[in-house]
Order: sequence, then structure tokens, then C-alpha cells
Amino acid sequence: MKIIQKLSDRIEDEIKDGGSYAKLALEVRDMHPSLAEVLYSISVDEFKHMSMLHEQVVKLIEEYRKANGDPPPEMQARYDYLHERHIDLAKEAKIYQAMYRER
Repeated sequence: MKIIQKLSDRIEDEIKDGGSYAKLALEVRDMHPSLAEVLYSISVDEFKHMSMLHEQVVKLIEEYRKANGDPPPEMQARYDYLHERHIDLAKEAKIYQAMYRER
């Protein structure tokens, strides 16, 4: 399903953007605290977008299973790979968010 690939790409973008905003918030926190708060808030919003997109991917897969049975092995393997990649990217991005909150 091409839509799952497209959504997976968007999920990855949201994760990367969330990390970038959190990292930037850390960089400007001391000199521009209100800007840092805005950037951190945007970072959190990016993760909300990521979660919403992921929920839709899960729904699409469930719908596919109901209509067609298990997805082909190569389709499942691709999803598993992307899902693991997203988890790893999210861990990295969340470190920046946690660092921002610690102070």
C-alpha cells in the first residue's frame, strides 16, 4: 500500500522536525527564553502529529488484514523496518526534549 509508505515518510519528517525544534530550543534557552518555549512547544506538537499519523497507519493495516488477511511478507517487513527506524529516531529526538525539561 503506497499510502502507508507516504504516511511513514511524513511520520519520519515529524520526528526529525520535533527533534530539531527541541535541539534549537536548548540552544536559545538562555538568550531567548520565550522563543525557546515556543520552539519546545512546536517540538511537542510535532510528536502529536507523528502519533496521529501512526494511528492512521495502524488503522490502515487493520483494515487491510480484515479485507485481505495478513499483508504480504515483503510489505510487513518494510513496515517493521520503518517502524523500528521511527522508534530509534524518536528516542534520539526525545532526549533533546527531556534535556529541555530538566532545567
